[in-house]
Amino acid sequence: MKLKTAILASIMASALLAGCQGSSIDDLSPRAEKQLPQKIVAKMKAKGMTTTSPIMVRIFKEEGALEVWKRKDNGRYDMIASYGICKWSGKLGPKYIEGDRQAPEGFYTVRPAQMNPKSSYYLSFNIGFPNAYDRVNGRTGQHLMVHGACSSSGCYSMTDEQVAEIYAFARDAFRGGQTAFQVQAFPFRMTAANMARYRNDPNYPFWKMLKEGYDLFEITKVPPKVDVCEKRYVFNNTAIGPEGIAPNAACPAVGEPDPLRMSYMSYQKTFETAFSAAQKKSSKQAPAPSIAGLTEAQLVSAWSAARARGEKVSREPPSLTPASTEKPNALDIDPVMTAKTATPTSFQPVAPTMQAAPQPATAPAPQEVSTALPAAPAATPVPQPNPALQAANDAVPSGGDPASANPEPVMAQPVEPAPEKKAWWKVLGR
Repeated sequence: MKLKTAILASIMASALLAGCQGSSIDDLSPRAEKQLPQKIVAKMKAKGMTTTSPIMVRIFKEEGALEVWKRKDNGRYDMIASYGICKWSGKLGPKYIEGDRQAPEGFYTVRPAQMNPKSSYYLSFNIGFPNAYDRVNGRTGQHLMVHGACSSSGCYSMTDEQVAEIYAFARDAFRGGQTAFQVQAFPFRMTAANMARYRNDPNYPFWKMLKEGYDLFEITKVPPKVDVCEKRYVFNNTAIGPEGIAPNAACPAVGEPDPLRMSYMSYQKTFETAFSAAQKKSSKQAPAPSIAGLTEAQLVSAWSAARARGEKVSREPPSLTPASTEKPNALDIDPVMTAKTATPTSFQPVAPTMQAAPQPATAPAPQEVSTALPAAPAATPVPQPNPALQAANDAVPSGGDPASANPEPVMAQPVEPAPEKKAWWKVLGR
């Protein structure tokens, strides 16, 4: 009886520790041996890759994208596949403590032992949180995964079909001799425009540190060598040997700049010019037109035109229907957020919100309301893009939907129509 109790307790403890990892009592499932689609194999061959060449993974929270990069015959990496993240939890920013439901950000290493072919989340691999940087800075957590099942509690969750392909990329690379692959997890694509948008965020110093590794990969298309010293990330430091260095030790000085360092400095000059232009552009946004007196059809038309111009607008057409003022119960709020809805609490959208026009002090005499729709308002002039900013951003490959890189500004609710006027939707019988 005591033996049965001990076995049961052991099973329950294992279940509690599983977290995102999950497990299965089944033998190795054929799903872990699923081969890549032929169209991907053909694409790899066209790019000068083999099925067993090394890989690297990049993750972007705000864009909701996971990219798989593979090494080509010339030693540089090229993106071979991009997947929309099904769910990730938390908000933009790093993971701090176990239980905060934050998906990690940083540079992580995945080895064969971190692959889980028996995951109850279809397939999964542990990204390696906490790494040396996380541990030396007191950050805690475990079992942070990329897995299937589209359900997240601090992990990056994909669909089963997506994770099967990602798993196959890693499996084949390990079988080809790669001993570990790098996972780079970022809050967003670190362009000059995005960095300017988040320059006042409390996480900005941390993101600026990550950006050095991001930039080095953009320049070389080779995963940077990552070390931790002085409790911070350092990249391609040739004075640090393969055995590494204590994460809290002083960073060794780097000698004369090598060609890569010179390229990086040149890249940074271009970035600073574009960053400065982005700051000025954000402060010169044209005011939004008033929505007073517009029909819903006209609002949708204006929304569509703004989207076509590339302006930062909501992904859904606006509506004149007033939103409920009732506040949600805290217990009813879903703590799991998707990448397309998560935005940092400190961020203020740079695009102006739609403002309702003030009501006149004295209401005009009631008049007969026509059912004819008024003409669409003239389009608001849009600031022209800065050439320096455009040049810098064009140099950065964007593997996702450009529109998805922008957070959704919140549209102000319109003022109720004056009592003397008959609402247009009532005139139309709505």
